[in-house]
Amino acid sequence: MPFSIARPAHHELVIKKSHFIACVESVAGRDEAQARVAQLKALHPDAAHVCWALLAGGQSAANDDGEPGGTAGRPMLEVLRHQDLEGVMASVVRYFGGVKLGAGGLVRAYTDAVAQALLSAEKIPLIVQTSLACSVPYALEGLVRRELELAQAQLLEVAHGSVVTLRFTLPQTQASALMARLSESGRGQLVWLEGDSST
Repeated sequence: MPFSIARPAHHELVIKKSHFIACVESVAGRDEAQARVAQLKALHPDAAHVCWALLAGGQSAANDDGEPGGTAGRPMLEVLRHQDLEGVMASVVRYFGGVKLGAGGLVRAYTDAVAQALLSAEKIPLIVQTSLACSVPYALEGLVRRELELAQAQLLEVAHGSVVTLRFTLPQTQASALMARLSESGRGQLVWLEGDSST
């Protein structure tokens, strides 16, 4: 089961006078990650590098920000992968201390900074949500609303036309049971529309 992080977690390391400031936090996608990196660069204008890694499905990314290729972003991404995280960004701000660490030293520094930050992070299970939509005659709207409330589904939209169309999300694990109950109680008058899954 994939996990996210409840709130940002930080850790600081000093290695041969270089200062590494790590943060792991929940981020929805690449746009939000890049906005966060821009914010970090503004907060740390004297930093030599702001390296980052994002684990978010098809939007995953790793950035060395001027460090030798493969010594920062990718090792940070591997740390996130080993923790079974999703929708999480790791960033490390580095202030150069005047002593070069070498490729192996950089990989260890960035990996350790992120791993240490994750030790203090509160991991929370990601519950995969399914989006569903159905249409029913007006007479059945109340029944569908009650079933959705019992299933703790989140009602997103209700449209009143010739029929009532309801769009909602709920945990994927509960979707088939709810669909079966509604189909049965709808007595053939409930029509399921296209839906999609998301976390």
